This record gives sequence, structure tokens and C-alpha cells, in this order.
Amino acid sequence: MMPRFRVVVADFLADALQPEREILGDIADVVALNATAEADLVGHIESADAVMLYHNIAITAATISRLQQCKLIVRCGVGFDNVDHRAARAQGIPVGNVPDYGAEEVADSAIGLMLALTRGINFFNVRLQQRRGAWAFMDVAPLHRLRGRTFGVIGLGCIGTAAALRAKALGMDVAFYDPYKPDGYDKANGIRRVEKLDDLFAQSFVLSPHCPLTSETRHIVDARAIGLMPDGAYLVNTARGAVVDVTAIPAAIRSGKLRGAGIDVLPFEPPPEDHPLLVAWRDPNDPCHDRVILNPHSAFYSEEGLLDMRVKGAQACRRALLGEPLRNIVN
Repeated sequence: MMPRFRVVVADFLADALQPEREILGDIADVVALNATAEADLVGHIESADAVMLYHNIAITAATISRLQQCKLIVRCGVGFDNVDHRAARAQGIPVGNVPDYGAEEVADSAIGLMLALTRGINFFNVRLQQRRGAWAFMDVAPLHRLRGRTFGVIGLGCIGTAAALRAKALGMDVAFYDPYKPDGYDKANGIRRVEKLDDLFAQSFVLSPHCPLTSETRHIVDARAIGLMPDGAYLVNTARGAVVDVTAIPAAIRSGKLRGAGIDVLPFEPPPEDHPLLVAWRDPNDPCHDRVILNPHSAFYSEEGLLDMRVKGAQACRRALLGEPLRNIVN
């Protein structure tokens, strides 16, 4: 008789594990730790045959070194910067992710933030609700037609491609920068490739990063990059919080360099109350109040997407436990 495996869900989920147990229950016991800090894992994760990790905590080399028989750490999401995948590789543990679970939701959110900003929807709603300004369209002038304007994408993965195609459907001129994509994706999707990142900044009426957070992409959009964008441009971030240096946004909004910013992700969530972007966004006398949209890392969410994340993560564990070929390995 095959021995039963042990799969540990490190964080995010409590004990309602029906999808995971439907997929793994015949071969493994599934335990949810619902950890809020890495220290919560001590004494509970060492004997795991597979680990499912969400985004509430990070797993560092200290935890990985204690894993005695782990066959897979799966980051149940797209970004994998909260697991030390290099330490795992050194220990012979594959790290995987779920790159496609919320592609539609995140792409829809990026386009939704863009439209709410570029069509003045958020601006009007905030001001009219607070009885500021006239009941008149000219309060937001000038707005410009989206057709023909450049939607710039950094990172043409699943979500970047989905966002690019949505922007293309709106008649926008879609350009992307991704030095790791082979030739042909521009032609296959009917969009433009830009060879230099600075050129993408200079062209983008709307800039939307869709890259993972790595040492190369941390603050890839900073004050210098924003300074290269056209005056009155827009910035949307539904990728990872530290891809954008959000402390540069208030000054860019006040100067008119950015006309709006839609930010779903921040480097620390929830952010501290004295974070300069939050302070500006909450101040009715600051231009950021009307021209910045903040969401609580929610772009990924739909009931269907949440189920996809859990199912695909559990399926990855099943393949690892049964010795089947693995998918979406990032290390």
C-alpha cells in the first residue's frame, strides 16, 4: 500500500479545503496552517511532501532548509517573489506557480482602471460625491480619445498578453517590452515590440506593467521612468507592488506629468498610514485625491479565479507526489 503523503497549505486558507481534498484526498492528508508569519510554520511544515503557498507570508531559506522530504513548493498565484526559489533549487526542491489562474481578472482590472482614469469616471464620481466642482463635463477637460493612443506593456506573459489584446480591441496602439520573449509574439498578436524600455516609456499614453518582481524589475517604473513619459500620461499597476516606486506618484500627479494612476498592488499590504501615496490620496486638497485609484490587491479576485488558483495548485501537488512531469517550474 502506498504511504499517504502530507500536503501543507501554508497561509491564506483556513480549514475549508474541499477543492484540495477532492483532488488530493485519495493520496494525501491536506492541512491548512493559515499562517500570518513565517514563524508560524515552525514545527508544522518540516514533514510536508508538498507545500502550497499563497501571498500572506514569505518562505525563506531558513524554512526551506528544514523541509525533509518536500517534492514541490507551489506558489498558488503568479508572482513568486515570496519564496526563496534559489534556496529551494539548491536543496533540490522545485518551485512552481500558477501563471494562468487570474489572467482574465487581472487584465480586466487593468483595463478597468485605465478606463476609469482616462474617461474621467473616477474623477467625476469623487468630486460630485463630495459636492466639489460643477455638474459639468468640462471640469475634467481635457480628455482624449483612446483610439490610436499607445498602451505600453512591460512583460508579455499570460496577463500582459490578455491586457494587450483588450487594449487592442479598444483601438489602441499596443506596444510591449519583454527581452525574454522570442520573436513572433508581436506578429501573432498584432501588436508592436519595442526594443528599448526607455522608448516604451516615451511612447506610452497608458503604461501597464505585467512583469514578475525580480531584482531586475524592482522599481522598473520609478521617477526617472515616469519623467520620460508624455505629459498627461496614465500609469496602471496590477502586477507586483514593488515593480513601481509608488512614492514617485504624488509629485508626478501634482506636476501634471501623470494625469492619473490606478494602483492595485503596493510593496507592503496593507500600507502604513503615513505612506506618502496614501496621505496624498486621502487629502481632498491634493490632486491625487481625484486622480489616483487605490485597490487592496484585488485585481486577481473572482469566485471562479479563486477556485482556479486552488484547483491548479492542488493539481500541481498531485503531479509532484505521483512523480508525473511538473509544469510551470520557476527555478
